[in-house]
Amino acid sequence: MILFDTMAAHGAAHPDRVALDALDGFPITYGTLGARVADWITSLSRDCPAACPVVLQRDHGVETALIELALLRAGIPVLSLPAFFTARQSQHAIELCGAGALPSGNSGGKPRSAEPAPTPLPVGTARITFTSGSTDTPKGICLSAEHMLTVARSVVHAVGAGQAGRHLALLPPGILLETVAGFFPTLLAGGTYVCPPQAVIGMSDPFRPDFARLVHVIAEQRITSLILVPEYLAGIVRMMEATGTRLPLLTLVAVGGARVPIALIARARLLGLPVRQGYGLTECASVVSLQEEGDDDASSAGRCLPHMRASIATDGEIVLEGQGCLGPVGGERPEAPFHTGDLGRIDDNGRLHIHGRKSNLIVTSFGRNVSPEWVEACLVEQPDIFQALVYGDGLPAPAALIVPSHAGADIEAAVAAANARLPAYARIGEWREVAHFTPMNGQLTGNGRLRRSVIAAAYLDGEPGFFTELEARTVRERLRFMSTPQLQAGLAGAITRDVYLAYLAQAWHHVRHTVPLMRAARAQLAGRPEIVAALDDYIAEETGHEEWILADIAAAGGDAEAVRASEPAPTTLAMVDHAYDRIVNGNAMAFFGMVYVLESTSVALATHGASAIAKKLELPPEAFTYLNSHGSLDRDHMRFFADLMNGLSDRADRAAILTMAREMFGLFGGVFASIDLERAHVPA
Repeated sequence: MILFDTMAAHGAAHPDRVALDALDGFPITYGTLGARVADWITSLSRDCPAACPVVLQRDHGVETALIELALLRAGIPVLSLPAFFTARQSQHAIELCGAGALPSGNSGGKPRSAEPAPTPLPVGTARITFTSGSTDTPKGICLSAEHMLTVARSVVHAVGAGQAGRHLALLPPGILLETVAGFFPTLLAGGTYVCPPQAVIGMSDPFRPDFARLVHVIAEQRITSLILVPEYLAGIVRMMEATGTRLPLLTLVAVGGARVPIALIARARLLGLPVRQGYGLTECASVVSLQEEGDDDASSAGRCLPHMRASIATDGEIVLEGQGCLGPVGGERPEAPFHTGDLGRIDDNGRLHIHGRKSNLIVTSFGRNVSPEWVEACLVEQPDIFQALVYGDGLPAPAALIVPSHAGADIEAAVAAANARLPAYARIGEWREVAHFTPMNGQLTGNGRLRRSVIAAAYLDGEPGFFTELEARTVRERLRFMSTPQLQAGLAGAITRDVYLAYLAQAWHHVRHTVPLMRAARAQLAGRPEIVAALDDYIAEETGHEEWILADIAAAGGDAEAVRASEPAPTTLAMVDHAYDRIVNGNAMAFFGMVYVLESTSVALATHGASAIAKKLELPPEAFTYLNSHGSLDRDHMRFFADLMNGLSDRADRAAILTMAREMFGLFGGVFASIDLERAHVPA
């Protein structure tokens, strides 16, 4: 296989050149890469049946890269799953493919027995990628090793092997674009694939990145190339503009996955970023076209890679010819030529220009055709708008669902500014503020595309459920809470042990009141059996969690008994007292506003903060029982909670819950803000 022959040649010619670097002080050189991959091949060939796909759902790192190479070389199909897939989506993919778990290490360990796939995979399948994720039963696409490596070689041809330097893996793990256009081409060209865990580079939450940290790492680690989705490019540009930072070592910033606003490209290039747009599809192993160096047309997605050819159908649809996928899992191989469903044109220089999705086209009641992607691009160019979905088929003017970029965003002014750049027939009429579109709620793909049908089902197909309304009407309070410096530092793992102990101490002081607060609410709501039943379930789940925290404190080297005997911080006491007052002296249903805030935020802390803190502080798993276990429980709780909230029809109940949620975001943020990041004082 040409990839491994090329890696061996690099090892012979430049044995000391670094091939893989996770920024942990233990890089892998080309001279040792082959042997390390061979070790994994031996283990995987022994423990994994060749016909059985292996699930790969891991963070970036040297070991992940070695496993990926070993599976490819051993001919074992990989079921690549993004970390943000829900348990139901992941289980669907695993069952559909008959996939087994990866062995625990290269010293042995049997994988979980796999159930036979309902439909055999196409012969030659090397990777199954489930990228749509618009429902609980997403569609998987089967790709061959030859196809992926053909694309990788074409990328090297288009970019030039001389560009090989230090490529940073920035897209979330499991994203095909990074593997095919970043990982494989870097090794083919003899460069260094920089692949640290996401928390290290500020990507603990890939949908709310720490761009300050990311830009710092790019500069500090002398990164020369990146693959970005438009939102990542926008965040980097904003940070560079705000700080005056420049990144002169970057020689390639490839952007794809969704439409890129022309004004954003202009701003990026003004900062010296060598931005080159691309276009691709999963069915084509990700990359179809890429701008050439020096192509300054901000609307172009470049010429097709050498192995692909494009044409435009009479209705404007882009049609592709060249190597294609093996087909969807359980489906037939697509016929050639491949009709993409995307609208576009090819200019006189042979460059593709993408206009939007054929199925997304809006026809207003005035008979004007409007591509929603075009209008959305104008909206998200505004600094106050983070995300936007434009709709309006049959309406007099397009309308929009808009996510603010920060707590003080002036959306009305931002819409007006965007409208000033649009023709009259494409200007936004009505708009509504909503909560973030993310893969976690199924409203965004991993590479940044809106899942329009899912968003429409939540907001546009009838009256939104109360849970959806609760998320939308507290989005600014959540943004303000998430911007708390202490919380951001925790999510990035940039805190000391004393700070972690200080957080646990305050967590103990409020968590020990959780069950008493539930019992107080239960007493007030005794005449509502459906609510009492829900509270009884919560009480059973939450009992004893405060003792988990004390055990974590001891495992982290703190004095658990001193914490037990200590007084809460004034901010923690204020939060707890407010909760009792609302429950006892007001509508006790307000308690569920507190549930919403504490459980939804603990999911973020457990999912992203715990691993980052553990790595930074080198603490044992026993020091994170509360965060990890509580986060897992709360993911289940949130699904239950959403159903419970959607069943509430009383306006007074809804108002009490919404008010409490808004108040609790502020009060809980105050608890974090009271922790001294420089010198955290904990009971001695």
